[in-house]
Amino acid sequence: MARCLATPWRRSKRLRYTEAQAAAMSRIELPNDKFLPLVREYVQKGESVIISVKGYSMRPFLEHLRDRVKLSPWTTLSVGDAVLAEVAPGHFVLHRIIEKGEGGALTLMGDGNIRGTEHCTEDDVCGIVTEYLRPNGHTLMADDPSLKRKIRRWRRLLPLRRWLLFFYKATI
Repeated sequence: MARCLATPWRRSKRLRYTEAQAAAMSRIELPNDKFLPLVREYVQKGESVIISVKGYSMRPFLEHLRDRVKLSPWTTLSVGDAVLAEVAPGHFVLHRIIEKGEGGALTLMGDGNIRGTEHCTEDDVCGIVTEYLRPNGHTLMADDPSLKRKIRRWRRLLPLRRWLLFFYKATI
């Protein structure tokens, strides 16, 4: 009986990913080690840059090849901000700040991660996410109070994330 209930989800999931794969084929993709240093340069010059999200570490707020984010220069960083940072030479991550230490030290963690953090300094931050762009044309501002509440709730649910993400993956 459980198999019969899950079958429609599997079919719709296959169709959605087929559309996403077709859309991905029509774009030009550059390796991150070549593209993201250019993004860093533009943001340091004071410009905003829109990039597509690759990877699953920011689920459920950002989805692989579906969503885009607008990166802008930053003046202040606070816990809960999503940032693009170079955590090692040539290794960039788009993760959320979960802790600020003394001397500009930052601890980062993806929303879809259940453990594991990255460490960097404020100097390693390339840009801060100011807008989330959905494929249907909807734009969500990063400073939206309702989004900030959802992010705070999600951070408090860290012990349950494994199960919540399991159900999320089963339904998309």
